[in-house]
Order: sequence, then C-alpha cells, then structure tokens
Amino acid sequence: MAATASLKSSLLLPSPISDFSGAAVSVSMQKRRRSWQPRGARIQVSAAADSKNILVMGGTRFIGVFLSRLLIKEGHQVTLFTRGKAPITQQLPGESDAEYAEFSSKVQHLKGDRMDFEFVKTSLAAKGYDVVYDINGREAVEVEPIIDALPNLEQYIYCSSAGVYLKSDLLPHCESDAVDPKSRHKGKLETESLLTSRGVNWTSIRPVYIYGPLNYNPVEEWFFHHLKAGRPIPIPGAGNQITQLGHVKDLATAFNLVLGNPKASQQIFNISGAKYVTFDGLARACAKAGGFPEPELVHYNPKDFDFGKKKAFPFRDQHFFASIEKATRELGWTPEFDLVEGLTDSYNLDFGRGTFRKAADFTTDDMILGKKLATV
Repeated sequence: MAATASLKSSLLLPSPISDFSGAAVSVSMQKRRRSWQPRGARIQVSAAADSKNILVMGGTRFIGVFLSRLLIKEGHQVTLFTRGKAPITQQLPGESDAEYAEFSSKVQHLKGDRMDFEFVKTSLAAKGYDVVYDINGREAVEVEPIIDALPNLEQYIYCSSAGVYLKSDLLPHCESDAVDPKSRHKGKLETESLLTSRGVNWTSIRPVYIYGPLNYNPVEEWFFHHLKAGRPIPIPGAGNQITQLGHVKDLATAFNLVLGNPKASQQIFNISGAKYVTFDGLARACAKAGGFPEPELVHYNPKDFDFGKKKAFPFRDQHFFASIEKATRELGWTPEFDLVEGLTDSYNLDFGRGTFRKAADFTTDDMILGKKLATV
C-alpha cells in the first residue's frame, strides 16, 4: 500500500482543493461494487411531484449513456433524441441483466435530426418536456428551435467545454476567467449568450478532458494502445506540461446535481478531476491502471516534424486545467474517482475487454522514433 501511495503522489499534482482528493473511493477496483451508484446521489424518487419529463439531446455514445441511467434511477421520464443510427440502449460491462432490463424498458426514444429545425419544433412542442440536457449541441442555431418549442421549459442544462477559456499564464481556469471568442468552441459561448438573452433558466457545465468507459475521444485509449503494443510513448516537450482529466461518471453525477438546483440557475461550473497531472505522469498512470510495466517515454520537439493532418498526441501541448472549487462549494459535488482508479475503471470495463473506438495508428510515432534513432 505504501508503494501504491508513493506512486500516486508522484503522478499527480495537488490542486488548490486537494482536501477533496481523499474523498475518492478507497477500496480496490476488484472490490468495487458492480453497480455504479455515485457517492452523494439522491435517493430514487417515485414518479410523483419530483419526477421530470426530460429530453436528452444525444445520449447513446458516452456522457449521455451514464447520465440517462442516473436520471431514470431517480424516477424521471427520459427521452433520448438521436438520429437512430446507433442502438438506443446497450448493456454496459458490469451492469446486471436486471439493471439493464429496467433501464431499457423505461428509456424512450425520439428519432430525428436536430438540424431539421421544423421537425424539432413540432415534435418537442407536442411532448412538452420540463428539462433539456443538451449533450451534443455545438452551435446556438441548433438550440434556438428547442427553446422556441418549449415555452414552459424549466431548465436547459448545457454541456460546454473548458476549451472556451482564453489561454492564460494564470491557472487554474475559473468560471469568471476571460473566454476566447476565436476558440473552436465559440459556438458553445454563443449558446450560453443565447440562453441568457432568451431568459431561459440555464446551467452550463464546462468539462476539461473527459475519460472513462466508451470514450470516443482517444484520450486514455491512445496510451493503452501504446502500452499493449509494448511501444515507447512519444510525449511532446519535456513531458511536464500539466493537464487535468475527469471521469465520465463523475461528470454525469454533476449533471444530475444541477437538475432543479436553485444554486445552478444561470451558472457555469467547471467539472473535472480533483488533481492535476503531467503528461509523463499520465502515461505512468495509464500503465499502472492496465497492469503494464513502467513505460519508456520518448520526448520530442513537435516543431521538428510535419505530421500533416495527423495528430501525434491526444492533448493540447500546454498547461491546461481548471478549478472545480465552485462546483464542490455550490453543488456539494466531489469527484468519486482519483486518476489511477478512474483509469483502472476505464481499462477494466472497456479497453481491457478488447473494445475501443479507434484502431492503433503508430505512423507519427515511427516518424518521431526514426528521427531519434538517426540522431543517436
């Protein structure tokens, strides 16, 4: 145990609210209960006054998969709005047959394209939803028809991104920090402005990097592919760039806690892990999570290469992390997973079972390693 504690402390950097790091689950992953029940979750309610008719825009890929389960467990009526290209339900690893049967029998589906604005207005107006969780919205123009269709909407809960913040020398990013109007996530900023101008009771969640089972972005998966193949892990710069990851189940819990919460009205919350980590530390944490040997890390200067359109590393090459103090203070939210435990959960329930979203591609690695060998 002492060795494990030493390893974790060497991988992770304490955040300004490191008191909360001790709140993570202390039991081993082998003893973690099969059914995911987030710490601090409200007890299940009957379909009475507290039950809401909820529309989830998206819900079959990643965040919504876990969020919709929480909402249904609490007695809400949940409808997933998707194009119907992916199965509406799928049994998750570790989910019992009974749990899956209950979820799949209660969740509803509305098939459509959110860019078909007339269909959105007509179909949503007929349903009269109380709350909308917008997980996949990117532009304000996609949101306006939803607002038009639901004049009595009680709350619009939006998944934004910490990527909207203006790059700064002063970190961590806080909710009041300046934002970048030229950010590739500028559509999310415009959506927040639209919701405010329309007088909607809204809440915006800004995650940093999200990880966990079913992740469709190559975050931890990129490292796991390298580790499984026994290859060196190329890391830009000195590897001491500081970043931050938050587990998808902790994110789903935060989304659940803002529902009907007066403290969340017209508020923005950063959501991520309680500690920060360096690029090198993340590689070692992934190795620990998957039970791999200590990885060989190869550092390189990205300016020495032309990778074309290929991405050589899954993270932005800079310090990038945010304060979650507001969420812990106002919502009573605390991340359940520390980084190594969360990565272990992701590995055991996904990559370790042979499932992943993108096949391994070591093209850029070979360019980096080839140049390194040539200079030896």
